[in-house]
Amino acid sequence: MLPSHWLTLHGLAVSLAVLVYVFSSHAMRQRRPPASAIAWVLFIVLLPYVALPAFLLLGSRKLARPASLAGTAPRPLASGDGWAAGTIVSLGQPAPAAYRDLRLHRDGRQAQEALMRTIDGAQATLDLCTFILGREGPGQAVVDRLTAKAGQGVRVRLLLDGMGSLMQRPPSLDRLTRAGAEFVRFVPPLRSPIRGRTNLRDHRKMLIADAGLPSARLWCGGRNLAAEYFMGSAGQAPWRDLSFDLGGALVQQASELFEHDWRFARDLPSLPREVLHASAQAGEGAQLVASGPDQADDTVLALLLTAAYRAKARIALATPYFVPDAALLMALCLAARRGVVVDLLVPARSNHRLSDMARGRALRSLAQAGGRIWLAPGMMHAKLAVFDQTLALCGSANLDSRSLLLNYELMCAFHPPADVQRFADWFDQERGTAQPYVATAPGLARDIAEGMLLWLGFQL
Repeated sequence: MLPSHWLTLHGLAVSLAVLVYVFSSHAMRQRRPPASAIAWVLFIVLLPYVALPAFLLLGSRKLARPASLAGTAPRPLASGDGWAAGTIVSLGQPAPAAYRDLRLHRDGRQAQEALMRTIDGAQATLDLCTFILGREGPGQAVVDRLTAKAGQGVRVRLLLDGMGSLMQRPPSLDRLTRAGAEFVRFVPPLRSPIRGRTNLRDHRKMLIADAGLPSARLWCGGRNLAAEYFMGSAGQAPWRDLSFDLGGALVQQASELFEHDWRFARDLPSLPREVLHASAQAGEGAQLVASGPDQADDTVLALLLTAAYRAKARIALATPYFVPDAALLMALCLAARRGVVVDLLVPARSNHRLSDMARGRALRSLAQAGGRIWLAPGMMHAKLAVFDQTLALCGSANLDSRSLLLNYELMCAFHPPADVQRFADWFDQERGTAQPYVATAPGLARDIAEGMLLWLGFQL
């Protein structure tokens, strides 16, 4: 039998841990899904000595919100403008900007050629943000090219995610920094500049050349800078992925976002947010949509929900990991039930086995509602969402809770119908090699495993 004084101390520890959770959540104005909030409270009550350190390390998903939100809502576009552009602006994102010479990279070879061409063409500045920078192949080639440009007097800055650099060791960057380039890791896991955010990652991927100049160029999409995303390695086929490059006024939006992330990673004060006025009409141009702890709202998720409810004819989604939250899954299922063609393309087997196990319930629900699910051969890593001929979203965000609610992500929203169709054509080409998914009822063990993964997966 446990001594009574020990039980008293244990009860006090539980009470203090719950109070820390409540007051820190209130002070930081955190908004969690009910299931996540309940899970944290139960974890703290049952195992306070483990749960409280875990919460302090992993529990926050948003930077502190303003005490009062009155009068802070972004001003929407004028009435009559497209719903997609207006929704994006209402979420605090920039207005539509003009762009030119959009190039979609249909395979790794085109993507690598465009990446190197963007670096080689830079005259004044090069800013690179990536989650993973591989030690060999494309990663080393990029570092070599950046080193050469820095030696020529081009200002070069490299922003590499701290967790991504642990997942795949980057090349040596000594020559790059000796040539005059600047390098910083975004939130290194062992020495985070902000408490409680070790679990948050900068998953954005962009290379910006000559922002503000006529030669400005943006390379962006879902590809990390490692061999598997381009040419493959060790006899393994390259992953299927999607990236693009373009020029024009839109590049300035990417430059402003990079500057925001760079200053945060360097622990420098934020600059006042520049108001980027529209250089294109709604329904034309494109907008960069940033999502993550630095945004007041879950911008990409909110846009996906709005688009799913507004879609009239077709929704086409490509993602390597499909573990959506309940609201997004319901929106997609309801779209399918009201007659919208909902096509979802996922790899038959991804590089994350746990994600493949956790997606089962969502896939079965969408299939039961009438959605069409396609299993791509090999590893498909592209992130794309197309809604009718109105909106195409391409970038770094996966359709899972980590990506939509925790990570720093970036999607580019394209509005011109001709370019929306180009992304739809890419999707249909990839779908042509896929096999239809056939839903089967899970056994008891599988059903329990899926439930446990979904319960724990949000914070992991």
